[in-house]
Amino acid sequence: MEPWLIVVLIVVALVLLALVAFALTRRSRTTGARKRAQQREEARDHLREAEIRGARAEKEQALAEEQAARARRELAEVQERAALAEQEARQRAARADEDRTAAEQLRAEAQRLAPDVSSDGRQPHPEGGATRI
Repeated sequence: MEPWLIVVLIVVALVLLALVAFALTRRSRTTGARKRAQQREEARDHLREAEIRGARAEKEQALAEEQAARARRELAEVQERAALAEQEARQRAARADEDRTAAEQLRAEAQRLAPDVSSDGRQPHPEGGATRI
């Protein structure tokens, strides 16, 4: 084979290799661009989902805080009613003690004034029976 023919074949082979390399890099660039576009779209989807979930989380948090505040308010109201009921019960017990003390004093005074009168309002009868006053 002629040397110039060998050189031409080598040059043609190098040109073909360069064209194949150029086509492959162009293809990989297009594939990379497509892949980056898909990744950007996926990232946008993730961001939209994150916004939706974030809004839902904020709403749930607000509802939870409102529910907790309502529970604390109801508890405070129940505690206040219980405290008032206990205070009323203590006042009634104190009045009952006062009435009991007054009754004892009145019984003692009645006994001092008329020892022969019984607590049911009867006096002993001289013949052994009881009469109503």
